[in-house]
Amino acid sequence: MTRLIALLLLVVASIASAFGSTPRAAPCSGSQLAGSFSVVRGSAGAGNISYRLALRNVSSSTCTVTGLPQGRLLSKAGKPLPTHVQAAMPGALTAILVRLAPGAHAYAEARFSPDVPGVGEPVAGRRCEPIAYRFRVTAPGEGTTMVKVVPPTPVCEHGRLSFKAYGTR
Repeated sequence: MTRLIALLLLVVASIASAFGSTPRAAPCSGSQLAGSFSVVRGSAGAGNISYRLALRNVSSSTCTVTGLPQGRLLSKAGKPLPTHVQAAMPGALTAILVRLAPGAHAYAEARFSPDVPGVGEPVAGRRCEPIAYRFRVTAPGEGTTMVKVVPPTPVCEHGRLSFKAYGTR
């Protein structure tokens, strides 16, 4: 009977470890992340372009990101510019938990117009919005991280960025 109980406990422990062995990682803080917001080559067309936000975990511990990137576009002088993040596919998948081991990357792609003005923006001879040089990403944990916009660009329609959710590719 004692051997049966010991065997049963061993089986239960094995099952429990198989389903719960991965420790939970905390949301990434701004100081754990570095990255860039760069044009996707060949993506320009019909007045739109795509940029890819790449964030890398620069810390020594695993952390997570999820959902749509949040943040603020900034001018060359660091002044806030109009920024409106929205889901690229409303009603579709917008939240995947991405675990970032040290050195690992998460990506999110944004589509926007750099040259087609929205309602109330200048239409003749001027840019729709000032040029964005940086994107201050709000980390899911706490704080922010600053990434360069490469190349710098205006984001029309009052800074409307249609983002896909974070992923690993």
